[in-house]
Amino acid sequence: MRQVLFSGAIGLFLTLIGTPLLIKLLARKGYGQFIRDDGPRSHGSKKGTPTMGGISFILATIIAYALTKVITSSDPTFSGVLVLFLFAGMGLVGFLDDYIKIVKQRSLGLRAKAKMAGQLIVGIAFAVLSLNFADARNQTPASDRLSFTQDFGWQIGPVIFVIWALFMILAMSNGVNLTDGLDGLATGASVMVFGAYTFIGVWQFQESCANQPTAGPACYEVRDPLDLAVVASALMGACFGFLWWNTSPAKIFMGDTGSLALGGALAGLAICSRTELLLAILGGLFVLITMSVVIQVGSFRLTGRRVFRMAPLQHHFELKGWSEVLVVVRFWIIQGMCVIFGIGIFYAGWRAAK
Repeated sequence: MRQVLFSGAIGLFLTLIGTPLLIKLLARKGYGQFIRDDGPRSHGSKKGTPTMGGISFILATIIAYALTKVITSSDPTFSGVLVLFLFAGMGLVGFLDDYIKIVKQRSLGLRAKAKMAGQLIVGIAFAVLSLNFADARNQTPASDRLSFTQDFGWQIGPVIFVIWALFMILAMSNGVNLTDGLDGLATGASVMVFGAYTFIGVWQFQESCANQPTAGPACYEVRDPLDLAVVASALMGACFGFLWWNTSPAKIFMGDTGSLALGGALAGLAICSRTELLLAILGGLFVLITMSVVIQVGSFRLTGRRVFRMAPLQHHFELKGWSEVLVVVRFWIIQGMCVIFGIGIFYAGWRAAK
C-alpha cells in the first residue's frame, strides 16, 4: 500500500516544481495557444498562453511510477506498464498535433487521417498486448468479456475486443479533448476519476481472488489491481500538481498532448480493472460534453438548427453569461457526483455478489 502513497506524492511534487520550468521553456520558444475566433470573446486574453503542458504530467507520472518501484523494491507489472504505454503513446500523438499547430502555424495540427492513424496504432497495440502476458493464474491484463463492475456475459473474442477497446480509447481521448476548453476543467475532472480508480484498485487488491480464493463471485479476477492503483495514484498526483498552474487564470494549457494522454489512461485503467462500462458513469462529465457535440452536429445536419449556442456544452453556458470560473466549478460538482455515484455502484456490485 506504500506504493500508492509514494506514487501519488512523487507525481504531485514533480508537477508542482516541474510545470513552472516547462512554462518558462515554452514561453521562451513562443509555443503559445491559438484561440478560435468564433468562441467566447473572453477567451481572447488566453492567446499566447504556453500549451503542450501535458508533457509535464506525462513525464511526472512515468517518473513517479518508476521511482516508486525503486524505493519500494517492487517489480513493475504488465498491466501497469501497458496503461502507461497507452498514456504516453496517446500523448505522443497529441504532442505531434500540438507541435504542428505551433511550429508550422497550422491551426488544425495533424491531418485528420494522420491523427486517427496514430491513435489507431497505439490503441491496437495496447489492445493486442493486453490479451497476452498471462500470470500464474492465467490472468491477462485485459479480458475479452465485457465488464461493468466485473466481467460478465460471453467471451466476445479477440477481434471484437480490439474493436471495443479502440472505441473506448478513442471515445475517452476525444471526450477529454472536448472538455479541455476552460481553465482547469479537464484537469480537475480527471483528478476525480483517477482518485476513483485508485480506490477501485486498492479494493480489488484486498478482495482479489488470488488473495481470497474461497470468496466466490464476490472476489475480483483482475491481474494486477494494486499496480493499477499505483498508476492511478501517480496520475492523480501529477494532475493535482498541474492543476495548481492550470486553474484560472491558467499559466499553461495541457493541449492535445495532455488531453489525449489522459483519455487513453482512463480507458486503459477501465479495461485492465474490468470496469469498462462503469467508466461511462465515473467519467460522466466527459460523456455529457461529448454528447453535446454529437447532438449539436446531428441536429444541425438534420434540421439546420443548433440545440446549443455553441458546442461543447461548457461554451454554451459561457455564451449565456456564466463566468468561466462558475462553469468550471459547477461542472466539477457534476463530475464529483458522477464519481460518487459510480463508486456507489461499484460497492453495491460487490455487496450483491457476497
